Amino acid sequence: MKPTSVITRVDVPAREGRAVRVGAGDLVRVSTPEGAQVGDLFAFVSADAAEHLSAAHTRGHVDRLFPHVREQFVTTRRRPVLTLVEDTSPGRHDMLIPACDPARYRNLGHHGEHASCAENLVTALRGLDIEITTVPQPVNLFMDITPNAGGDLEWRSSPAAPGATVSFRAELDCVVVVSACPQDLVGINGHEPGPLVIEVHRTDSDER
Repeated sequence: MKPTSVITRVDVPAREGRAVRVGAGDLVRVSTPEGAQVGDLFAFVSADAAEHLSAAHTRGHVDRLFPHVREQFVTTRRRPVLTLVEDTSPGRHDMLIPACDPARYRNLGHHGEHASCAENLVTALRGLDIEITTVPQPVNLFMDITPNAGGDLEWRSSPAAPGATVSFRAELDCVVVVSACPQDLVGINGHEPGPLVIEVHRTDSDER
């Protein structure tokens, strides 16, 4: 799939989240300019935000922990919402871990305010006048969570190199939210949290 033009480019500062409206057939590309930055990805159907990308339903749909290129992410109603079309990273992404939230940081021993992906999601959606009551489990782009032989989860630093991208084709009109994960108490983001970039491309109709 070859994009013809960038219709939206959004810089996502470190520790923050941003939302973009995407039309069916558009290409959504998320990149990590500095490398090793996890991005929590959410997608909500434009016609009804109660229907959203579901990591759990997607695992059942593809029979693996993360879709391969050309496979689809599905919603809570088991409808395809995004198709993975390109991945220039090592392909380490996660669909097991929920979005970080204030309780997570308190449990890790942090005192006081701390940015979180759950709060970033709510704030980004409010900017588009969308309210949600539950934070869905995200797709954690560039995040390397690996089960060991004993079944324990190993939280590894993201292996994504500077400039690595993951690209999706939207199958439904939707709102895509990306949070540049602010996690700095567990070493998933390299040395410290960094920025991400979202690009929305309009594609040739014969390639949709």
